[in-house]
Order: sequence, then C-alpha cells, then structure tokens
Amino acid sequence: MKPVLVSGIQPTGNLHLGNYLGALKNFVELQNSGKYECYFFIADLHSMTEEYNPKEKQKQIVNVALDYLAAGLDPKKSVIFQQSAIPAHTELMWALNTITPMGELRRMTQFKDKSEDIAENTNVGLFNYPVLMAADILLYDAKVVPVGHDQLQHLELTRTLARKFNTKFGKTFFEPAPKMTEVTRLMSLDDPTKKMSKSRPAGCVFIDDAPEVIRKKIMSAVTDSEREVGFDKENRPAMANLLTLYSAMSGKSIDALVAAYRGKGYADFKRDLAETVITSLTPFQKRKRVLAKDAKGIKAIMEKGNKKALKVSEKKMEVVKKKLGLA
Repeated sequence: MKPVLVSGIQPTGNLHLGNYLGALKNFVELQNSGKYECYFFIADLHSMTEEYNPKEKQKQIVNVALDYLAAGLDPKKSVIFQQSAIPAHTELMWALNTITPMGELRRMTQFKDKSEDIAENTNVGLFNYPVLMAADILLYDAKVVPVGHDQLQHLELTRTLARKFNTKFGKTFFEPAPKMTEVTRLMSLDDPTKKMSKSRPAGCVFIDDAPEVIRKKIMSAVTDSEREVGFDKENRPAMANLLTLYSAMSGKSIDALVAAYRGKGYADFKRDLAETVITSLTPFQKRKRVLAKDAKGIKAIMEKGNKKALKVSEKKMEVVKKKLGLA
C-alpha cells in the first residue's frame, strides 16, 4: 500500500510564479512519481484568516481547482477536494485544540510575522492555523507531507500533537514525515528583499498574466549597476533572483545561463527571460481556458474528490471519537 501524501493551496486570488514553482509544479511531479496516494485540497478554511470578499470566494475556489487540473493533477491519480466540504477537518481541529499548549502556538514564526503585517486583524483563526493544518494532515493518515523550510515548524507541531494524542488516548495517528522539496524561493521583481506576493502586483508575475503583461513586468524588473549577468545572492540579489527564475523555468543551470550571457547586456537577458516564462506558461494557460468552459465537469471532479475525502475522514473520526469517549 502506497504512503498517503497530503497538501493544499489557499484560494486567495490568482497564483503567481512563486506558487507555481514552489507548490503546483511539485504536486504534479509527486503525483506522477507513482510513489504516493495523493490528496490535494483547496484550503478555503485557511484562507478565511485573511480579509476576503465572500462574493469572490467561490470564484477563487474554482480558480484553484482549474489551476490544479491545468497544471497536470489528474483526478484518476489524486484525490482533489475542497477543505470546507469535509466537516471532519474542523471537528478534529477542535479535539486537537484541547491538547495544544498555548505556548506552542505563540512560538510559531509565521504567526509572529503575519500578525505584525496585519496587526489590526490578528484573529484567533490565524493563531490557530497550525492546529487546523495538523488536522488536515492527520485526518488522512498521511505519512508524507511536502514542505519547504518555512513550513517545517508547523509540521513538527503536527508530529508533536500526533504523539501527544497517541500517548494520552492510545495509538491513533501516524507521525508524518516531511518530504523536503527544493522550493524555488522567488523574490519580488521590484524589490528583491521582499518575497514575491500578490500584495505587490508590480513585482509579481501571475500564472494567468497575458504575454504582454509578463514582458512588461520582467523588462521593468530591477537589476543592479554591474555590467554583466552574474549570480551573487548576497551582493547582487536582484540579478540572483532573475537567474533563479530563469533557471527554474528553463531547466538550465544558473552557471550555464551566466556563461550564455557573458558579454551581453541586461536587456537581452530580460527579453529572453520573458519569452522563456511566456513559452513555459502557454500550455498551462491554454489548458486552463479549455477547462474553464466545462463548469459541470469541474463540479463533477470536485464532488467525486469530496466524496472520497468525506468517506476516509468520517471513518477516521469514528476512531477518534471512540478514543475520546465520545462514541
């Protein structure tokens, strides 16, 4: 029996290249490896911790489903579902809340960072986010979770809660192992000291951007005062970021790219980078346009995935309730 792998993406607006390279592309590779039983969900409950327009939420949920399918996730190979359609996620979260020390959540780096950014809207959901994430994972007996370094702390909490629950109530959960991924960390094109984010649209290339928009953003990207293309993450962060993007989208090594542009100007480099990004995204964008025309087909895929996730989650919650003395 293949080990279960679980991950998800929040529906908080259009995905950008950082999301594509850091998560979506990796999901497809993990699925196609044939090594795992994959569950990929749309993390709409998590997305509620940030300000959002309820009238836009359904559109955003469908958009992530389209991104999943257009990128290459296959409902015949993976379970694709909507988090909020599975009541057991919040049910298990509540059970885990009762064994989660406040101190564990206070030390979460992401909570500290986000609460500083949105101090006026630091809500309990944001504080409690890692416990819901633990429920997302433990509910499906996941043995493997693909993570970058920024999510390791949350996964370690998941492992801690699984261990604590097992000790207190009897063996119930696996302690999931991290599947460390080579996440391409992209920085904003207009400020290489900040991570690429939809909150900085001028420095962010969205995977749905039209070719002319991509060209404009990349040609406007900041560089430095040097004369030649070169990779130096510490002293030349802007060029290092562009080379990282070029390498990730082309499959060419950074050393090979530096050699190829020796003696050439930044304009040539950025022009070629823009065309590489456009060419790489074109098949995805074409598939997404075709899929978007079949609303009933997308709905049917989601309903099928929800049904499978519901069956697995309900069975797990029966076990949990018995262990807790609730059934």
